[in-house]
This record gives sequence, structure tokens and C-alpha cells, in this order.
Amino acid sequence: MASCSGVSALSAPHPHVTGVRPNFIAGSWREGADALENVNPSDTRDIVGTYARASAHDVEDAVSAAKAAFPHWAQGPAGTRAEVLDAIGTEIIARKDELGDLLAREEGKTLPEAVAEALRAGQIFKYFSAESYRAEGATYRSLRPGVTLEVRREPLGVVGAITPWNFPLAIPAWKIAPALAFGNTVVFKPAGLVPGSAWALAEIIARAGLPAGAFNLLMGQGADVGAALAAHPDVAGVTFTGSTDVGRRMGAEIFARGGRMQLEMGGKNPLIVLDDADPDEATDLAIAGAFHSAGQRCTASSRLIVTGGIHDTFVEQMVEKMARLRVDDARKSGTDIGPVVSEPQRAIHLDYVHVGEREGAVRAIGGDILARATPGWYLSPALFTSARPDMRICREEIFGPIAAVIRAGTYEEALAVANDTDFGLSAGIVTKNRARIDHFLASVQAGMAQVNLPTAGMDFHAPFTGRKHSSFGPPEKGSECREFFTVAKVVHAAYGG
Repeated sequence: MASCSGVSALSAPHPHVTGVRPNFIAGSWREGADALENVNPSDTRDIVGTYARASAHDVEDAVSAAKAAFPHWAQGPAGTRAEVLDAIGTEIIARKDELGDLLAREEGKTLPEAVAEALRAGQIFKYFSAESYRAEGATYRSLRPGVTLEVRREPLGVVGAITPWNFPLAIPAWKIAPALAFGNTVVFKPAGLVPGSAWALAEIIARAGLPAGAFNLLMGQGADVGAALAAHPDVAGVTFTGSTDVGRRMGAEIFARGGRMQLEMGGKNPLIVLDDADPDEATDLAIAGAFHSAGQRCTASSRLIVTGGIHDTFVEQMVEKMARLRVDDARKSGTDIGPVVSEPQRAIHLDYVHVGEREGAVRAIGGDILARATPGWYLSPALFTSARPDMRICREEIFGPIAAVIRAGTYEEALAVANDTDFGLSAGIVTKNRARIDHFLASVQAGMAQVNLPTAGMDFHAPFTGRKHSSFGPPEKGSECREFFTVAKVVHAAYGG
């Protein structure tokens, strides 16, 4: 196994770092037919790097390599898998500042957030290193004398991991690490907007001691590489995070060919603020949930449902605090919010600003293009008031720094509005009333519920899951994800004498 400890191993340059970063297939780095430049959204003059695009032929080769490597990796000792994952996590954590800087540079997340994400990615690999050792089945008492009954958990096979651009280290980690921990082989397809973090992660994994083909990296466009991966008959399961529309189309194709799927998709997350909430605390939670990471999180608080007694104070404090938020270069000290990830994304956000105004909502603050010292995709966070639950800005996932305040007369009305959505990912409430909290937790239609916390921000070892159009299949993260990455085999046996 290649060492992942020590300064020399961490700092050793890769032979491709000065040119086009290649894909990783069957244990070797492979150039693509063409390449894509990775642009810094904080300074569009800055090219982060140039990354190879995979072809349909590359998809076929990567899946074939993963299929060939599967028996060796699946049948090997759990200790080997644990050692490999721990080595990967150790190197990521040791390099968290370097990896966080790269992440902030290519995606636009502020540097503190980016470094924290790199740390979390390393912690996830270490967590699943330990999960490699856990029991993989259960025993039962048979109803028949002399018969033993057990359920074994076996690896699924080749897993396609398709990840989004908003968490380019953490989300790949919580797909790749459990897949490998439970004995599967992986073909990893990252988002085309953030190949740098994916390539850096793949380069670490490539040196960790995996057999050739057990892990593969395919960079490129989702319409080409991702679709081919999802459709491939030798890919036993696909774990996907992305938009609801893409996830549903992909899911239909995977189901038609008999594959297994784990789909994490959109959100339109409510944060209920009741009259007894502290306005200062409530607005801090709303800002953190709605606007950190430029609102580019599926768990962002995009609907702020506020009861009448606190509504006006809440809006006043939100506007005051948002006016003080500093939108600037993601790596600059003191920046609260970086740019959005790309020009097309900013155009979508601006269109929703106009939609909200046309539908009658009041733009209290923000929603403007900003000029900074460097050319980038800067947008001031926007807050709408006088919003109605039927408005598009309250029903469609915007995935940007835009939130709408909806006034509710009572807690019961606020809960009804919170549940009136096609999504069901995360939901929050801010109140001191324990009875209301208990009722909310029992009644809110969401996979994850937050009490006096932002709707965005989950522990890495806990399940991540939603309802309705937000999720399909077993949860991600935590021990529950074993349900996706393994298959059950029920064994009845009469061994006799």
C-alpha cells in the first residue's frame, strides 16, 4: 500500500499537475479527447486548471475495470478496506487548508467554509473506515427445528457516484467512502463546474492502495458521461445528488434496466419563526440557513414563515443584518458570501428576482449584480416580503441567495404552509415552546427537522434523507446508507450431522 503519511507523501507533485489533468481509469491516468478550463467565479480571469473530458469509450472502460476489480475488492478482508479509507481520510485532513483553498477558488464558497468542508470530507472517510468492521448481517430463530436462519449483507457491485458542484469534496466523500467500505467498486463522475476538487480527491484515492479499477474518475458533462454511466447495464447502482428533474429522468432509466438508485434532489425548505422567538437569534439562523454558501445548498432556508407578532421586527432586523453582509472574493479575509458559481447560475437567480417582483412580492433588499475589484459572478443576497405560498419564488427551488418571507397568522397556519410543497428535505422551527416543538417534529413533512438551528448544516455521521420529490431510495451518510450499498441474502440452512 502506498503511504499516505509523512510530509514527502503529502507534498509530492503529480506528473500531470502542470498540464491537462487526466481521468483515472483502471489504475492509470488517461488523457481525454478534449478538455475544459476551470474558471474561478471570484475572478474570471483566473483559470484554476484544465481538465480532461471523458468520452463514451472512457465510460465503457471505467465500468469494465470496476467490474473486473469487484471480486478481489469485495472478497478481501475488512481490515484492508478500513486501512485504505483511513489513509485517505488522514491525508485529506492533513491537507485541509490546501484543499479548502482549491475548493474556494473553483466553487466560490468562502475560505472558512471550504476548509471546513475539506475537514469534513476527511472525517467521513475515517468514519467509514470504522464502518468497514461492523457486523454485516443478522441472525434469527427459525420456526423449524434444526434450521439456522441468517441475513447476510453483500456488496452491491459497481457503483456510479454522480455528484453536484455545490459540495465538491463532502458529497463525493459520503458516496465514495461507504461504497468502498462495504466492498463495492466505484466510477466517480463529478460535476463539470468543479473538476479541481474532484481531481485532487481522486489523486489521493489513487495512491491509497486500492486494486486497479476499484476506483475510477470520469470528468465531463452530465448529459454525456453521467447519462451513459446511469444507463450502463453493468452499473449495479447509482448514487446521485442533483436537481429533481435530472434525478427523476435518471431514476426512470435506472429502474427500467433493473438497477438500484439512491437519489438526493431538490428542496424548498421552510424555517418557521414563532412569536416567542428571540428576533436576534431568529434572524441569525435565517441568514445562516438562507445565504451562507450563497444559498447554493439543497437544505437552504428559502421560505421564512413568520407569525404576525414577530413578523415586522424579524423583517427589519433581516434587512439591517443583510445590508452588512460582505459579498466579495471567496478567499478574501472578511468575506461573508462569495460569488455564485457561474454566469448561467447568476442569470437564473436574476430571473427569479424579476419573477418575484412581477408576482407582487416586495424586494426588501438585494438581488443586484455587484462590481468588485476582480470580475466575478457577484450577486447581493435578496429578501422578498409580502410573499404568498403560491408564488413561484415560494414553490420552485432557486438554489441561490434568495429567500422569501411569508406571514402566517398562527402556528397551525405556518405548519400548513411549511408542508404545502412538493419537496420534503429539511425544515426548521424557532421557538421556546416545547409543546409546539413536539407537535412540529411529529407533523412536519420533511426528512430532517431542525429546532432552533439553521435548516442547512447536518452532522456527517447522521443519515441525510428527504421525502416527496426531494429523495428516493435509502438515506445517504451514517450507518443507514448500508441499505443502499449492500444487498441482502437470506440463508436458511439445515447442516445435519
